[in-house]
Amino acid sequence: MSKPLTDQEKRKQISVRGLAGVENVADLKTNFNRHLHFTLVKDRNVATKRDYYFALAHTVRDHLVGRWIRTQQHYYEKDPKRVYYLSLEFYIGRTLQNTMVNLALENACDEAIYQLGLDMEELQDMEEDAGLGNGGLGRLAACFLDSMATLGLAAYGYGIRYEFGIFNQKIVNGWQAEEADDWLRYGNPWEKARPEYMRPVHFYGRVEHHPDGVKWVDTQVVLALPYDTPVPGYRNNIVNTMRLWSAKAPCEFHLKDFNVGGYIQAVLDKNLAENISRVLYPNDNFFEGKELRLKQEYFVVAATLQDIIRRFKASKFGSTEVVGPSFVCFVQVAIQLNDTHPAMAIPELMRILMDDEKLSWDTAWDIIVRTCAYTNHTVLPEALERWPVDLFQNLLPRHLEIIYEINRRHLERISALYPGDHDRLRRMSLIEEDGQKKINMAHLCIVGSHAVNGVAQIHSNIIKDTVFKDFYDVDPQKFQNKTNGITPRRWLVMCNPGLAEVIAERIGEEYIRDLSQLKNLLKFVDDDAFIRDISKVKQESKMKFAMHLEEQYKVTINPHSMFDVHVKRIHEYKRQLLNCLHIITLYNRIKKEPNKAWTPRTIMIGGKAAPGYHTAKMIIKLITAIGEVVNNDSVVGDRLKVIFLENYRVTLAEKVIPAADLSEQISTAGTEASGTGNMKFMLNGALTIGTMDGANVEMAEEAGEENFFIFGMRVKDVEALDKKGYDAMEYYNRIPELKQVMDQISGGFFSPGEPDQFKDIVKMLMHHDRFKVFADYEDYIKCQEKVSALYKNTKEWTKMVIHNIAGCGKFSSDRTIAQYAREIWDMEPSLEKIFLSNGNVLD
Repeated sequence: MSKPLTDQEKRKQISVRGLAGVENVADLKTNFNRHLHFTLVKDRNVATKRDYYFALAHTVRDHLVGRWIRTQQHYYEKDPKRVYYLSLEFYIGRTLQNTMVNLALENACDEAIYQLGLDMEELQDMEEDAGLGNGGLGRLAACFLDSMATLGLAAYGYGIRYEFGIFNQKIVNGWQAEEADDWLRYGNPWEKARPEYMRPVHFYGRVEHHPDGVKWVDTQVVLALPYDTPVPGYRNNIVNTMRLWSAKAPCEFHLKDFNVGGYIQAVLDKNLAENISRVLYPNDNFFEGKELRLKQEYFVVAATLQDIIRRFKASKFGSTEVVGPSFVCFVQVAIQLNDTHPAMAIPELMRILMDDEKLSWDTAWDIIVRTCAYTNHTVLPEALERWPVDLFQNLLPRHLEIIYEINRRHLERISALYPGDHDRLRRMSLIEEDGQKKINMAHLCIVGSHAVNGVAQIHSNIIKDTVFKDFYDVDPQKFQNKTNGITPRRWLVMCNPGLAEVIAERIGEEYIRDLSQLKNLLKFVDDDAFIRDISKVKQESKMKFAMHLEEQYKVTINPHSMFDVHVKRIHEYKRQLLNCLHIITLYNRIKKEPNKAWTPRTIMIGGKAAPGYHTAKMIIKLITAIGEVVNNDSVVGDRLKVIFLENYRVTLAEKVIPAADLSEQISTAGTEASGTGNMKFMLNGALTIGTMDGANVEMAEEAGEENFFIFGMRVKDVEALDKKGYDAMEYYNRIPELKQVMDQISGGFFSPGEPDQFKDIVKMLMHHDRFKVFADYEDYIKCQEKVSALYKNTKEWTKMVIHNIAGCGKFSSDRTIAQYAREIWDMEPSLEKIFLSNGNVLD
C-alpha cells in the first residue's frame, strides 16, 4: 500500500496537489462510506475493489455537482456567446484523477483513502478508459474541452456515446487481435442521462415540394438520448458539459407495421435503430464509405442542432416574446467542425432554417457561414470523405437537394470569377463526377464556413498551396492556422507530478494555467541542482515504468538504458518501418563489434492498426518478430531490447510518456498534419528525433534547432523526389547496411519457419512505397548515432531536456483555444473564477 507523504513532502506538494485539511479529509471519508452504503449497497465485508472505486468516484463527483449547476445557471443569466465543438470522437481516457487535479482534491483524497486502509492507485486502476476516439483527432477534442473550461468559455462538446469504443488490442503469437471494448459493462459514474432532452432524428423518406414550402415525409425516426459528462476547468469553479448522444428506437418502432412478421420480431428489430451508437469506427486517417457511418455523422449533427436551437430560443437573444425568434442574433452561436465528420451540420442547419423556420435561402446561408468553422486534420487523399450520391439519395434526400443547390450557387460564383475555366469548376465542385458521383465533404465545409484552419503552420501552408489552393485563391481571408496543443493538467500535473513539482519549486505554479511561463526555466539551465532534479525525476519515472512492464507483461528491461519510444497509430505514413530498419541495423552493428561500448537502448513501439489495414497489421508482426530475435540473442544482452507495447491508449500514454528519453516523430515530411504526442514527450522531458513535419517544425523553433535531432527530407525535397521519381532500388543497391537489413527481412532471418512471411512489406518498400522510407534511412541512422553519443553525457543531455521543457509554452491547448476564441469564434477567454451561490470563490 502506498504510504502517505511526510509533512515536509506535503508542504512541497501542496501547490500542485491541493491542501489536505483535516475537515476536508473527514468529509471525504464520511461521503465515501455513505456512497458505499447508500449508492452501492455494500458494507466493508463484501465490498470489492471496484465498489471502492465507484464509492470514491461518486464522492469526487459530488464536488462537481454544485459547480456544474452554478456554471450553467451563470451562463443562463449572463447569456454569453456559446461555442459548440462537434466531433465524432472524444478520446477522454480516465476521469477520476483528472477531476481531483482540477478540483485540487488530490492530497485530501489520497489521505482519506489511506486512512480507510485502501490503496489509491489500485482504485484508480479499476476505472475503464473512455476510449471514444482513435488517436490524435479524438484526444485533441478532449484536451480542447479541458482548456475551454479552464478559459471560462461557455462551451459544449457534442458527440456520440459509443457503446463500444476503440477495440482492445491483444498480441497473439506476434499478431494483433481485436476484442470489443465493453467500457460501460459496470456502469459509468461520470455521466448523467437526460431523457427529458431526447430528440427525434429522421432518415430515408421522400421530399414533397408545396407552394407553402418543402416537406420531408415518410421518414424513419430514431431517438437521440443525451448523456452529460461534467468538464471541470482548472481550479476556477467552472464545469462545462460534454453531451454525448445514444440512439434509441421509438416505442412505436415497426410495431405499427402489420407486415413485420409479428410483435416479437418487431421488438427484436429495435436493435437496428439502436446500432447507430453501438460502435466507434476504428479507422484513423482512412475513409470507409459505409452507410452506418453516414448515419452516425447525421445522427450527431441532427440531434445537436435541435439542442442548439432549443437553447438559443430559450436565451434572451432568441426569446420569442416579440415576433418569434430573432435569428439575426444567431451570432451568439459558434459551431466548430472537428474535421469533415460533422459536415452534415451545414445542410441540416440550412434545412431547419428554411423548411422549419421559413427563412429565405440568402438569410439562412448568411447565418450558416457566419456560424460554422472547419478544422482540417489531414492531407492524405485516402482520408478525405467522399460520400456516394446514391447513398444520400436514399438516406437523406432533402439534404442532397440542399447540397446540389449550395453547389449550383457556388459554381455560379466561381464561373463569374473565372469565365470559361471549366477545369477549375470541375476541381472546385462539391460533386465529383468521375465515375460514381460523390460529394466532397471538405469542399462542402470550406464553402459553408467563414474560417478554415490547419493544425500546424506547415500543414496550414500545404492546405493553401496544394489541396485547397483553388479555394484559397477565391477566399484567402477564410484560411487560418491554429497549431494544436495539449492540456498541461493531464499531460504534466496529473501524469508526472514529480516533474510538475520540480518546476513549481523554481518558477511557482502559475505555469499550470499559463504554460508560456516555462520559458523562465532557462535561468536554471546551468544550475547543477536543477539539472540533478530533472535527471532524478526522469530516472524515477523510468524505474516506475520498468516495474509496470514487469508486473503486467513479465518483461525485464534495463532501467538505465535509453528509453526510445515510438507510440502512435500504426500507419505507413508514420513510418514505424523506418524505426524497424534502424533496430535491425543497430542489431547487426552490435553483432559485428560485440566488444564496443554501445549505448544501451530499450526500443518501445506501440499503437493499434485498423482491423482492415493489412500492411499495418504486418508491421506489428514484423516488430514482434524482430523482438523475438533481438531479445533472445545472448551476444546482444541488455544493450538492445525491443518491446511492443500492447493496447496503447490514453492510460498507457500517461505511464510511458513520463518515462521516455527519446521521442520518435519520423513521418515523411508533409504527411503528419500536426502531431500532439510529440508535444507530450517534449513537456515530459524527452528529446525528439524527427523530420521537419507537422508541429515538429515549431517545436524545434521554440526549443532551438540545436536542441532537436532533426533529420531527413524537407517538404521541398519530397516534392523534388516526386518529380524525379522515387526509386527504392537505387538506395538498396548503394547502401550496404540497408541491403543487408532488407535481405534479412526477405530471407526469413526474422521468420525462420516462414521465410516469405514479410514478402508484402518487402515488395511495398522496394516497389511502391508512397512514404519513401529508404530516402531517409541514411540520415536517420546518422542522426541516431548522434543521439547515442549525447546520451552518454548525462549532464549535456539533461541541459538539452531543460531547453525543450522551457520551449513548451506555445504547445498548451490553452494557447490554441485562446486563438480559436479570439480569431474564429469572436469570444474572449477569461481566467477569472466564478462565485458559488454562497458568495465564496471556492479554492
